[in-house]
Amino acid sequence: MPSQRYFLMSQYLCYNDRNLCMDSVISVNNVAIRLTEERWLHIIDSHDDLAGRKEDVLKTIAEPDFIVRGIRKELLAVRKVNNSWIVSVYKEIIKSDGFIITAFTTSRIAYLLKKETLWKKQ
Repeated sequence: MPSQRYFLMSQYLCYNDRNLCMDSVISVNNVAIRLTEERWLHIIDSHDDLAGRKEDVLKTIAEPDFIVRGIRKELLAVRKVNNSWIVSVYKEIIKSDGFIITAFTTSRIAYLLKKETLWKKQ
């Protein structure tokens, strides 16, 4: 069952423009992270295994197992779901705003564990 924090912090906004339709979720750093319709379509076009799993992508940012730093200082939130891992890649631009770049699933996380860990679930 999804946590209360996740559902209280998610929202949906739309302004008659595909690029402005978005969901958002609050990261572990208390930053609102946006997922625009354009980015979501990019994600499911590139990673069709995530089609229908938008809530899993958002929940990975709100309730990750751990977060590592990417090559270009983006954040990679990682959460285990069943037998695979969801990785949601995002940027926190300022203390109150950020956006999702992409997301994917993987069964191998050894390469992620070699990256700088910024946050880990207790």
